[in-house]
Amino acid sequence: MSITKLEAELGALLQKMEPAARRGLARDIARQLRQSQQKRIAAQQNPDGSAFAPRKPQLREKKGALRRQMFAKLRTAKWLRMEATAAGAAVSFVAQVERIARVHQLGLRDRVSRRSRRETQYPARELLGFAATDIEVIRNQVLAHLTK
Repeated sequence: MSITKLEAELGALLQKMEPAARRGLARDIARQLRQSQQKRIAAQQNPDGSAFAPRKPQLREKKGALRRQMFAKLRTAKWLRMEATAAGAAVSFVAQVERIARVHQLGLRDRVSRRSRRETQYPARELLGFAATDIEVIRNQVLAHLTK
């Protein structure tokens, strides 16, 4: 099921709800979506279930150093914000890390560090997106909220 089908199916029912109830439902949905996005980023998977493109080998890797996981800080609640209104719910990155997330989401060119002159092409790694399970979770949550 796609988002447009979900919207067509449940849109009329949601319009009949009070704005405060819609805002509460949107907050619950946004919280659920943020958690699923965090889990998916930790598992290093795109929304379609495929794995992220692997990192390039590091030239100056320290011996005995712990391996860092990709996007460990980006997936924390501090940087991955949720917004809920009566009109809808959104999960996005805060402004400070939005550029980094956009480069990886779309697979753009960027400098490796602020001081670096060299640019590199990053492979596309979809950090945010709807998986099939997310759409079903939203549908079930709306239906559960309506039956209360």
